[in-house]
Amino acid sequence: MHHASIRTADIHRAIAFYEQLGFSVCERFTTGYTLACWLEGLGGRIELIQIPQPNPAADTFEDEHYVGYYHLSFDLTDVAPELPSWLTALKERFAEAQKTQPEQYQTLKVLLEPTQQQIGDRVYEVAFIADADGLPLEFIRVLDN
Repeated sequence: MHHASIRTADIHRAIAFYEQLGFSVCERFTTGYTLACWLEGLGGRIELIQIPQPNPAADTFEDEHYVGYYHLSFDLTDVAPELPSWLTALKERFAEAQKTQPEQYQTLKVLLEPTQQQIGDRVYEVAFIADADGLPLEFIRVLDN
């Protein structure tokens, strides 16, 4: 896969959010009438596209009847020794960033604290957070290699 594309209400706030996750901008461009960029990190590439006069995003995490895009998932197996401490450190980074740049950062919204889930013959640690526009992001680690 080349990239996953995310429409955002404020591309600068979204870039700041994803940079806290470890992404970095690798290309800035326009798509017709609006700003866009590619960011790389956590083993993948995402595209952000700023939408003028945006409508609020659907609450895909809480609406059990929603059909369509649900979430992006990032494998942290080789990046973090465990999800609880990784998430705590992420919350602290966001809190510090919010102190110095309150217009760019909001409090990190955790949708699901780290939990264990069996999928097939493997056990995973799984956590969800919301991005700058409220879209769910999953972070996953294999527990039994």
